[in-house]
Amino acid sequence: MKRSGLITTKIGMTRLYDDGGVAHPVTVLSVGDCTVIGNRTMDKNGYVANVLGLREAKAKHVAKPQAVAAEKSGVKPFRKVAEFRVTDDCIIPVGTALSASHFVVGQFIDVQATSKGKGFQGAMKRHNFGGKEASHGVLKAHRSLGGTGMREWPGRVLKGKKMAGQMGNETVTVQNLKVFGVDEAENLIFVEGAVPGANGTFVLVTDAVKKEHKDLPVPTKLNNAGATSEAAAEPVVEETTETEAVAE
Repeated sequence: MKRSGLITTKIGMTRLYDDGGVAHPVTVLSVGDCTVIGNRTMDKNGYVANVLGLREAKAKHVAKPQAVAAEKSGVKPFRKVAEFRVTDDCIIPVGTALSASHFVVGQFIDVQATSKGKGFQGAMKRHNFGGKEASHGVLKAHRSLGGTGMREWPGRVLKGKKMAGQMGNETVTVQNLKVFGVDEAENLIFVEGAVPGANGTFVLVTDAVKKEHKDLPVPTKLNNAGATSEAAAEPVVEETTETEAVAE
């Protein structure tokens, strides 16, 4: 079984307290209007997946291919769209609005987001180099990375050498973070620990691939369906009971 993930927005960090009074640093993720806008099937696409969208947008504010695809599916275009590969028993119907209760308190999740961009940085900050000694003979090169060349063979700098350059602004995945709490009213997920990215960054949240999970809602938690069926069944039983009593 492989469930779908969620597209969320990073709100920021705060602290929450458990029953023992211990403070836990948590990251607040907002599920918002995350909605299923499409499905991928084995017959048509060669794989099974749910297509999710977050933050509804006007058609003129999204790329034309996304606007056309949304119109064909009969849904509105969204600013952020992502696919989550699932098994056949975890396909969610198009138009279903997902909520924070998709994840259970205490379970482990994996998060993926774009890290903060630091710009062009030196080797010491970018790769945690120690730098040169602050002693006699070192002239204005204390924070340099040192020699990068080779001997006569191969006579060049190898590809991938740790040097100064662009730092951050790359896709980062953090595994095995724990769900500390869920606020269904505000549609928020409280994740214990730090999540990459600045506030307002889109964060993809999935079940942890390296952990076993039990008692998770499959394919997701649908609050309205269960409540409607129970409410419709109760009056029928009461009316039947009253009719039989009058007949006796």
